[in-house]
Amino acid sequence: MENEVRKVEMSENVADPTGLGLLGLAVVCFVVSTSRVGWSGPTTSVFIPWAVLLGSLAQLMASYFDFKRNNAFGSVVFGAYGLFWSAMAGVWLIQMGAFGPEIQKGFDVTQLAFAFVGFLIFSIFGTIASLKTNKVVFAIMVLICLLFFGLSTDLFLGGRTGFFALAAWSELFISLLGFYSSGAVLVNKVFGKTVFPMGKSIL
Repeated sequence: MENEVRKVEMSENVADPTGLGLLGLAVVCFVVSTSRVGWSGPTTSVFIPWAVLLGSLAQLMASYFDFKRNNAFGSVVFGAYGLFWSAMAGVWLIQMGAFGPEIQKGFDVTQLAFAFVGFLIFSIFGTIASLKTNKVVFAIMVLICLLFFGLSTDLFLGGRTGFFALAAWSELFISLLGFYSSGAVLVNKVFGKTVFPMGKSIL
């Protein structure tokens, strides 16, 4: 009878989830921003499936696999913004009265503004951390800061101010850079070389 206990180390080969996370961010921001800049109607019900599946689920999946890869930036940032889009889907459902008229009536936009401030604070730290990633991700993080600054300030001032336009256009450019970076990650990984440059880290 063999008494020796063998320790078997299992290694897991996990693909880079960055492209999926960036695609989720790009699609949901594109859907929402095109409404905010006036290119489509303001119907928030259309936003919800994209927010839940692309904005939230895709980024949470990217976060999960980045945790497994020990990627501190991707795991925390994708996780935070994935949860944000789940919360936004809930906010839109409340505004639509999906949880009943009493909850809809008690909705306070000032509380939402403070939530945006909270994510602005987090995004500032994320922007600092992105200095060690690449220039495209850094640009996305800067635009995300402008997005939350614009959204929160607009709500504090009563809505539909120039800050709303700042937020809307920032979100549109987030989506465009997100599409580029998602495609760049995919193509560069498949080809095994830099086909679409992302720019070296600033620090």
